[in-house]
Amino acid sequence: MSGNYDCIVIGGGPGGATAAYHLARLGRKVLLLEKAKLPRLKPCGGGVSPQVAQWLPCDLKPAISTTITRLRFTWAMGSPLEAELGTCIPLWMVRREIFDQLIVNQAVALGAELRDATEATGCHWQSEHWSVDTPAGPLLGRYLIGADGALGKTAKALGFSHLKHLPAAALEGEALCPMTDVHTAHLDFGSVPNGYQWAFPKADGWSVGSGIFRGKPDGNLRSTFAAYCRSLLLDPERLRPVSHPIKLWDGDQTLHTQQALLVGEAACLVDPFTAEGIRPSVLSGCLAAESVHAALSGKDRALEDYSRRIQAAWGTEMVWAKRLAQLFYRLPLLSYRLGVQRPGAAQRMAQLLCGEVRYSEVAHKAIAHLTQGLVGGER
Repeated sequence: MSGNYDCIVIGGGPGGATAAYHLARLGRKVLLLEKAKLPRLKPCGGGVSPQVAQWLPCDLKPAISTTITRLRFTWAMGSPLEAELGTCIPLWMVRREIFDQLIVNQAVALGAELRDATEATGCHWQSEHWSVDTPAGPLLGRYLIGADGALGKTAKALGFSHLKHLPAAALEGEALCPMTDVHTAHLDFGSVPNGYQWAFPKADGWSVGSGIFRGKPDGNLRSTFAAYCRSLLLDPERLRPVSHPIKLWDGDQTLHTQQALLVGEAACLVDPFTAEGIRPSVLSGCLAAESVHAALSGKDRALEDYSRRIQAAWGTEMVWAKRLAQLFYRLPLLSYRLGVQRPGAAQRMAQLLCGEVRYSEVAHKAIAHLTQGLVGGER
């Protein structure tokens, strides 16, 4: 056996890195395992709500590539509509390899041990510790945090074989090119059934994606993605898009087991309306670290508190996000007309993306408008 850690965190994305950061900050002996060599490239829209700063009290500015002050909406790649964010906090845009690495570096600076290019191939309970199998041999940790994403093996190894989620999929690519406007985010509706497309600017290029958030993706996603790239005057071949599954939130559930927790997308904590995953990953990483620290300090039912805190901080809002998504994607054109083209609606959507307002504050009215439009015969 190698090492004897207070906690082993599997996965070096935003959730795992945040958990390691806070555990190290609290003086715990923590090991962060990441199967890829860091920094690792990860195609991702990279939109980050400034709200994450409250859960990461360190300087995040070096990871912010640009800020978004304007949204440009299109329907089926045409009829553009632009909306200024106005008084909204500007939305951050990051390259994931830079953002994730910054949090990892902060965790290491506080004393966390990092082992990248080291895959956790299995884990099992052994005499009051978790034993994590790696190619270099087993590692021991009193507590374990699974943060290895939608394709990770940790949740299943811990006994979470049937986590509740809505299956979704995205195709994403990165384009490096000179930029003339780094403050406008593009969102396209109507081209992808049960989803949308996006083009988010960075200081050095674009992050472009197509996502389907209800049902299985059809065979046209790559052709639709290519057409969207061309509408933006980008060569789709240069973006080399990568497809990946997404596990959207589909209801509260238990996220703890014997001295172990799940965070981020491994816990299916992805917004069912926007498919945002970074903010809930950082939030859950912070809460997981606090719960493990409390358990190590002798607090009873500390891990149960984690599941309850996630439900209170995230699940109560996602109930409304899911309801809004169900109606929005079932009636896309009506939803676009009332949810985007309606005066003030675009700014409200921007406030949701930036974390300035909660779903519970806007969903009642949005659903009422959509229902009235449906009753009135709009399509």
